[in-house]
Amino acid sequence: MSAPTSGDSATGDSTRADVELRLPADGAYASVLRTTTAALAARLDFTIDDIEDLRIAVAEAGALVLPAADPGAALTARFQLGQGTMTVEVSTDAMDNPEPDLESFAWQVLDTPASDALVTSEQGLFRVRFTMTSQLAAGSADKPTGAEL
Repeated sequence: MSAPTSGDSATGDSTRADVELRLPADGAYASVLRTTTAALAARLDFTIDDIEDLRIAVAEAGALVLPAADPGAALTARFQLGQGTMTVEVSTDAMDNPEPDLESFAWQVLDTPASDALVTSEQGLFRVRFTMTSQLAAGSADKPTGAEL
């Protein structure tokens, strides 16, 4: 795992990831991506159910991205960590600019628990980005604080 060395990443996004993971674009490394995601979510105090939802979502993001990968390309996962939220972007080089399949089972499984999700294919990059919020963080927004009582 490494953090980007400059403000601009390979995706052209000027927001620096808190954690970045680069792996060969091969399904054999999917478990590394799922485990890294779960470990980061645990550090953010996500519930066990939230962590499992994240593991499933990132696995489905990989399932969408891997078939589009150019031979020898890397799979890059960028994690933005917030207070009770995690934004994950999984991407790979894909010169053919494949059309995202928003009707696929993988997309439906990923999009359902996410607070927002996006899949794009442009300029030789295929990426899936989604944000998930912990049930604890979502629940605390509904509860009054001491000052509001």
